[in-house]
Amino acid sequence: MTSYLPIGDFSRATHMTVKTLRHYHEIGLLEPADVDPQTGYRRYSAEQIPTAQVVRRFRDLGMPLEEIRTILTASDVATRNRHISAHLRRLEEELGRTQRAVAALHDLLTPPASADAPAIELRSVGAVQAAAITAMVEAQDAGTWFQGALGELFATVAGQGLRETGPAGGVYADELFTLHRGLATVYVPCNGPIRPLGRVEPLHVPAAELAVIEHCGPPSEVDRAYGALAAYVSRHALAVDGPLREYYLIGQRQTPDSALWRTEVCWPVFRTGGPERRPLSDGGAACTTSRC
Repeated sequence: MTSYLPIGDFSRATHMTVKTLRHYHEIGLLEPADVDPQTGYRRYSAEQIPTAQVVRRFRDLGMPLEEIRTILTASDVATRNRHISAHLRRLEEELGRTQRAVAALHDLLTPPASADAPAIELRSVGAVQAAAITAMVEAQDAGTWFQGALGELFATVAGQGLRETGPAGGVYADELFTLHRGLATVYVPCNGPIRPLGRVEPLHVPAAELAVIEHCGPPSEVDRAYGALAAYVSRHALAVDGPLREYYLIGQRQTPDSALWRTEVCWPVFRTGGPERRPLSDGGAACTTSRC
């Protein structure tokens, strides 16, 4: 014979509020074993307690209700475990982002020693011909757009029998930073004129004088490099109008571990006096290496 618990007792047994249990009933996530047609009182069976405990633990892990429903109604163990594993991977990724954010905050709140100042280099770069994709991009979509465009560029350059002549680069209008919507161009230098195909067009990337800093890590943390570079350019009165550039030395193509990615962030500056590379530390003294 099935034993029933009124909703209050089931609430105490599962540590779920009555309001929560009613909501789960309404959305079909955890339905009572019996509902009195006269009074509407809900009653639960003792066998439902483990299911309720599973639901509560999934919610403690931030799993959406729809996903919990999918797991509870899965027709086989493999499907159920696949959904659980996918959610656990997302939790691990979120934990990694949280840990990186905490580490960055510790660094920002700790005054850096002078020896730890990021290396900034003044560099003259020549003009190059490249395959490029340009679009009006929302800042929140920039990462997805960038990876898609870059993959298309690499495939088009290779498909047309051309050779890459340098790292991929990006040119970004001020509006992408100031309004979070603006023109973005990503390009791949190559050893011959690219034939237009789909979104890919030929591009002449002009020569420029740049202040350059290297960022090591995921794009989500590149703002620190931008901040250090802007402060340096401002202190030394070097800034000129022009779009910002980035060079992608190591990225997803080389390794899926974003902690190993290396990006050069470049700010347009007054002419530095020649084509040679001239590394400078933030204090102005000569520096022989670029650090991240």
